[in-house]
Amino acid sequence: MELEKYREYSKMARGLNKAGLVFKNANVFLAHTGEFRKADVAVQDGIILGVGEYHGEAEIDLEGRYLCPGLIDSHLHLESTLVTPGELIRQAAQCGTTTFIVDPHESANVSGTDGIDYILEQTEDVPANVFVMMPSCVPATHVDDNGCVLTAGKMKAYLEHPRILGLGEVMDAVSVVNGSVSMHEKLNLFQGRVRDGHAPFLDDGDLCAYALAGISTDHECVDYEYAMNECRNGLQVLIREGSAARNLDAIVSGIVEHDTDTESFCFCTDDKHIEEIRRDGHINYNVKKAVKLGLPVEKALKMATIQAARCYGLNSLGAIAPGYQADLVVFDDLKELNVLDVYYKGKRIVRDEQVEIKPCAPQLKNTVHLLNFSEERLRLPHPGGRAHVIHMQEGQITTLDSVDEVPWKEEGNIRYFAPDDTYQKIAVIERHRHTGKIGVGIVKGFGLRGGAVASSVSHDSHNLIVVGDNDHDMFLAVKELLRTQGGYTLVENGQVYGTLPLPVMGLMSDAGYENVNSAMARMIPKARQMGIPAGFDPFITLSFMALPVIPEIRITPRGVYLVKEDRMIRDPFEV
Repeated sequence: MELEKYREYSKMARGLNKAGLVFKNANVFLAHTGEFRKADVAVQDGIILGVGEYHGEAEIDLEGRYLCPGLIDSHLHLESTLVTPGELIRQAAQCGTTTFIVDPHESANVSGTDGIDYILEQTEDVPANVFVMMPSCVPATHVDDNGCVLTAGKMKAYLEHPRILGLGEVMDAVSVVNGSVSMHEKLNLFQGRVRDGHAPFLDDGDLCAYALAGISTDHECVDYEYAMNECRNGLQVLIREGSAARNLDAIVSGIVEHDTDTESFCFCTDDKHIEEIRRDGHINYNVKKAVKLGLPVEKALKMATIQAARCYGLNSLGAIAPGYQADLVVFDDLKELNVLDVYYKGKRIVRDEQVEIKPCAPQLKNTVHLLNFSEERLRLPHPGGRAHVIHMQEGQITTLDSVDEVPWKEEGNIRYFAPDDTYQKIAVIERHRHTGKIGVGIVKGFGLRGGAVASSVSHDSHNLIVVGDNDHDMFLAVKELLRTQGGYTLVENGQVYGTLPLPVMGLMSDAGYENVNSAMARMIPKARQMGIPAGFDPFITLSFMALPVIPEIRITPRGVYLVKEDRMIRDPFEV
């Protein structure tokens, strides 16, 4: 800060001159000490000057309402909200989230550095702090078929970008602990910066080796015991509550039960649909849910503010104190925690303000390319015996490898797998490089009957993924996504019931969140009617069935992948 500017601010901080804006009569949450105090907060030029007794050129009387630092989402993928980045930021900011730690690996897996540039450009002038983690695993593993390979050499051009904080979630734990040259080139490139983790279910030795590599966070914990193991190894656990993966209840309940110190915990959403954000909230929802589970509100707020800021080295964010940025949230009370107003750099965020959707480069809207796709290629011969089945689990994105006897039918003296109420067919079709690869498998737990669901969002390579109880409806669903160049679609009894086009890299809509919400509001209830249980998001949960870094079994364009064995089987009947 220039000396003359400091002298001006100093007089305001000491109460000698009026500040430009003062929040009067607030119950201020002081994140450094974890306490509430009745005070005024003085702000000038978007900076907090002091907490005490002040008068301002403009004053806002909060009449005892609760004033807290802006909330921080420690890890999210903007693409997973289905809308353009600027729209999502404005919607989530209205919920009190003023800082976003973004990992654009969805865009990078489809469009490489063009995808990363798109995220940076789209978030340049939004009413929030948007920081970006450089995607570490593009592709995620050696068995992926994606649109780009992002090497350490390509990352170097971004090192000096002011909003690039560090290295994004390192999903390929095997390459880390085994000392892969290419992986450690990336880790070394971000020496001294935050390196995010992605480490579900590592055994004790591998987790030690993973932390030894300098990885400092993880958002993949699904239970309290594993979260504590990560904390003991020095990792900051980012407790996730999104649309498909909901881990907050299990972890926070354990924290409350054991009266655990919460300094090593923060909150994140990871993947959350826009209609859920509009309905339930964003990080404020995590805070509210944690408090209802019995966590003291002061601890929950610290996890959502200063602890996240410290984790990512954001020294001017996450607190209400002199020199901090004036990102502020006004809550009505400490029970319901309803957000009344949000301020970014001291300026009030206008609710539901019209957002101009920025255009994107034409090549980012032409990313679905299929080769030799036909209905015949979805058929799955049944040679007899048992098969590896992807057993989906409600409320989670993990799966179980279930080896089962599955139904069959005979056509022309050939037996084929025949879906029924328990078992359906699932397939992934490569869509980036015209390879023509198609992997076909069997799934249970999803419950879909009388049609098919398909998506061009399938983590992390984002090929086309489809599940159904008959080949014809699955074929129609895939053809519909080719027509729209990406999206979500639902087919029932030979007819396309509804489609949400996602033409931007096959990941996002540029038609406005109202259209996204309208399409989802129509399709999700229909998916429930067709048998998909309430514990599954019909589209987000499906999208994770192709991610080969999460146990125990996945489906890829190359076939069925057994995660723990690191083994690909072309045919699920290879038992």
